[in-house]
Amino acid sequence: MFKISVSTTFDAAHFLKDYDGKCANLHGHTWRVEAEVEGQTTNDLGLLIDFGMIKDYLKDITSRLDHKLLNDVLQDNPTAENIARYIFKELKAKLVVYPEIKLCAVKVWESPNNAATYLE
Repeated sequence: MFKISVSTTFDAAHFLKDYDGKCANLHGHTWRVEAEVEGQTTNDLGLLIDFGMIKDYLKDITSRLDHKLLNDVLQDNPTAENIARYIFKELKAKLVVYPEIKLCAVKVWESPNNAATYLE
């Protein structure tokens, strides 16, 4: 079994609806996103899948979030947990053309110390 991970960042604002705390106010983050995939075997070059391919997919998804108000993009409250789930679902749909690759998890950091992970 092999696992690889790829990360990227994007900048976006959000506020938490129905939340009693400072995060109910509009604020922004430089979000860091990491996607981890796994598979049983590598190809003839010794690669599970090209890092660049996963990164391109991830950047395509995060470009739709970059410099946006996440409340306007996500249907759910834009918590780190829900952002991780949104990105996971979008990336999983792109990876369907690679049946030998399984998306394990998407981890989203809203700060260097706080992250949420979504997996299925």
